Amino acid sequence: MTLEIHDSATKTQQVFEPRTPGKVGIYLCGATVQGAPHIGHLRSALAFDVLARWLTRSGYEVTTVRNVTDIDDKILAKSAEAGWEWWAWAYRFEQEFAGAYRALGVLPPTYEPRATGHITDMIDLIGQIIEAGHAYVGDPGNVYFDVGSLPDYGSLTRQSLRNMTVDEDEVEADKRNPHDFALWKAPKEGEPETAAWDSPWGRGRPGWHIECSAMAGRYLGDDFDIHGGGIDLRFPHHENEQAQSHAAGRGFAKYWMHNAWVTVDGEKMSKSLGNSLIVSEILKQVSAPILRFALTTVHYRSTVAYSPSTVSEATTNWERLSGFLARAAETVGEADADRIASLTAEHMPKEFREAMDDDLNVSAAMAVIHDHVTKANVALGARDDVAVAEAQIIIRAMLDVLGLDPRSPQWLQSGSSSHDEALAVLVQEVLDQRAKARADKDWTMADRLRDTLAEAGIIVEDGADGVRWHVKENS
Repeated sequence: MTLEIHDSATKTQQVFEPRTPGKVGIYLCGATVQGAPHIGHLRSALAFDVLARWLTRSGYEVTTVRNVTDIDDKILAKSAEAGWEWWAWAYRFEQEFAGAYRALGVLPPTYEPRATGHITDMIDLIGQIIEAGHAYVGDPGNVYFDVGSLPDYGSLTRQSLRNMTVDEDEVEADKRNPHDFALWKAPKEGEPETAAWDSPWGRGRPGWHIECSAMAGRYLGDDFDIHGGGIDLRFPHHENEQAQSHAAGRGFAKYWMHNAWVTVDGEKMSKSLGNSLIVSEILKQVSAPILRFALTTVHYRSTVAYSPSTVSEATTNWERLSGFLARAAETVGEADADRIASLTAEHMPKEFREAMDDDLNVSAAMAVIHDHVTKANVALGARDDVAVAEAQIIIRAMLDVLGLDPRSPQWLQSGSSSHDEALAVLVQEVLDQRAKARADKDWTMADRLRDTLAEAGIIVEDGADGVRWHVKENS
């Protein structure tokens, strides 16, 4: 089976065929650094981190570009309100995003360009669009994209221009059509002089959409493989990116992938709802690997319903995985890191490959991992060191695809405490004894072991996919 991905443009699952055999170019819309990162921002970074990891394991040379929007209306407004220079405000939160990415184990992109570093690229692209007859200069120096001039405008989101709505209160007087959008914006009264650049149309700054078209072209070329981002960016941002690029004669993205958002108490995360969860605040209560587990192990096109129960379930799963691997390392020694890193998709279990190749079906992939852990625990109990050593390598390689290898330097250094790891080892030892008692049909011993754990505050749950446990929360 080869990799298949859901293409948002066609709304179909397609066999992935890169433009250049053996190489993949990915452009991911990154942060607009107007404030601190919340878990909704990190959902997208984590989803495409898994994609890049799987493509690499599948033998591709992957180039990932994740931009930083460090100039826009919100940055200017918020920095002014706080009494900061806009560029200092942007840099502050760019660093906070970088810290959140590192904390959750997101691999760094190949390139992470800032919008302000590519003004000349944007000016050149705008000039090409004007020359092609798809943009015009307004007054006093604004430049707008003429959506009516491009036959395929609306094709990404599959909607007709006549059915698109527009906020009439925000329509500039110099637009020919209320649907037209800004490529270049003349300075507004009160905006700092430093937030404007010289251009053929007068001093100003770029519109939001043009930056991504320009930076994707700079680092990936006129035509590249995958454009990713949150589902809320499909319109108007991604629609307008594609329109600009097509207007300039560029093929742009071959495939579009969009991740779903995070909900809290059933509502989409937003500051207006008052339920935005800042990553740095969550990490004071939840360890980084468990937060990553909660956000990563739900299919990228499915909504993550973040709640205490989500964290509890992630904790249980993480403790089971880290507990087994800790015991395995103690019994047969730490696995060879080079061998784990060199294990390609081809050498991973067939069921795991099929799950990941099925549009990154991480839920099915995790089921395969849990199945291997169950069998490996049996081998551990039977003192089959050869089987344990081999399982240790396979399981860690699969977990690394998800960025969730508990024995990786990332999580050994910043993951669960040694106390948590010790607890997981001890609980698993009792569970192994209980599993043996049940296999021998010694139900009295099995119940006694379960009661022993319960008295210690450990809740054991038997399910179709194996045994899970968690620490009872104090009421």
